[in-house]
Amino acid sequence: MIPGIVYLVGAGPGDPGLLTLRARDLIASADVIVYDNLINDRLLDWCKSECEKVYVGKKPGFHAIPQDELEEIIVRHAKEGKTVVRLKGGDPFIFGRGGEEARRLVEDGIRFEIVPGVTAALAAAAYAGVPLTHRDFSSSISFLTGHENPEKHEFRISFHDFAKNAETLCIYMGMGQLERIATELISGGLLPDTPVVVVQWATLPQQRSLLSTLSKVAEECSKKDLGSPSVIIVGEAAKLNDKMGWFEKRPLFGKRIVVTRDRDQAAKLSYKLEATGAEVIELPLIQIKRVNDPGANEAIFSELGSYDWIIFTSSNGVKHFFHIFLETFSDIRSFGGLKVAAVGQETAKAINKYNLTVDLVPNVSDAEALADALIEYESIEHLKILVITGNRNRDLMVKRLEDALAIVDTFTVYRTDTYDISEHPAAKSFRKDGADVVTFTSPSTVKSFVDQAASLQLEKGAKNPISCSIGPITSDSMRKAGVPIELESESQSIDGMIQAIVEKFNSL
Repeated sequence: MIPGIVYLVGAGPGDPGLLTLRARDLIASADVIVYDNLINDRLLDWCKSECEKVYVGKKPGFHAIPQDELEEIIVRHAKEGKTVVRLKGGDPFIFGRGGEEARRLVEDGIRFEIVPGVTAALAAAAYAGVPLTHRDFSSSISFLTGHENPEKHEFRISFHDFAKNAETLCIYMGMGQLERIATELISGGLLPDTPVVVVQWATLPQQRSLLSTLSKVAEECSKKDLGSPSVIIVGEAAKLNDKMGWFEKRPLFGKRIVVTRDRDQAAKLSYKLEATGAEVIELPLIQIKRVNDPGANEAIFSELGSYDWIIFTSSNGVKHFFHIFLETFSDIRSFGGLKVAAVGQETAKAINKYNLTVDLVPNVSDAEALADALIEYESIEHLKILVITGNRNRDLMVKRLEDALAIVDTFTVYRTDTYDISEHPAAKSFRKDGADVVTFTSPSTVKSFVDQAASLQLEKGAKNPISCSIGPITSDSMRKAGVPIELESESQSIDGMIQAIVEKFNSL
């Protein structure tokens, strides 16, 4: 059997956005992923379905696998001809034991590659607003480890010596010995009031940073319960954290926000919320599936050229309609000369991706408003209109158009089903810790939330969230279901929801 290959991949400091493109491609193609406890679980979502995931880290009630056994796991899978990704926090060759694993692979004749990652010190400094080099403060950096051999009673390195000539010190794994480290640095010549920044969980929504001095840092970290994993940055540049610490100053930093959309749809809202600093919990209460009815498809597409207007009532409708359309026709020009209407700007943007111009978008993102806008746009008497819908779309718009004597056909291209979240990890997280806000983007998400209330019952001590609606139709469903409405988007859009949430917390 031809041996496989092992990739020693740096997974970066935690934020998936800081992973290299090479690392992401390798995760997606791996047969086996070997990972530890500092890896963001979201990285594993990129694995192919048949990928074997092997956890080798340490967590409560689970001791880390000894290094020699870990290396044996990697070698065994590689000898079976598999592509193995050894996913390591930060960079494999900076305090990550990547050198030991690479040496073992050499000894066993296994092909391997090293894929560097953003190491914790660089990320912690950047996200805490600390320039590690600065013409006024520092022209050198030292990366040190505070982790010592438990069988010895002394440091592996002399912090006393590094105090004499280093300008910026970045100390990994030093929280357990912080007081001793500070004492040695002071005894080595650093002033007691030398600035120190401690950054815990760098780049993640739960990041916390503390600006202190060498003489006070151990006591202040204890008071604020700052522990591992943290990076300790010592030097005059550290004081710039007070002015340049941007990450924790974002408008929704520290807020937990639940996104209840279908998993494929959640990405855009989640991304924008995370950009404001929020910790996002993706709770897919619904799932959207394409409806594929060959008979209906043939009936509609054989008459497509006879319609005057085509109306899209959602981005889902756009996505699934064109999926079916392009399976039937190989050329977008087969769409013909239909005029196109969209229920709102988000839907219009989805249509524009197919290089089609939208002729009509109502001022209010509402199906009935779209019907009124179309009637005002031109006389629709005897015009043929095709409405692209899902299985739960309301019939009010169709009735309004038919009352105006239009000839209306509906084409159901997707269905919305309830997704069972009882055992979903996000549901467990929500029950345990609660959230600050739950967002609702459609009546379907409201219904599923209410139907699955027993699976979402908060535990004692969990934070009770407020509810945010994307617009009047969703709000109406919330009222009927007995779900309180603390916030509502004025523009009936994702951006409007986020603006409402930001304004709510900025006013507190």
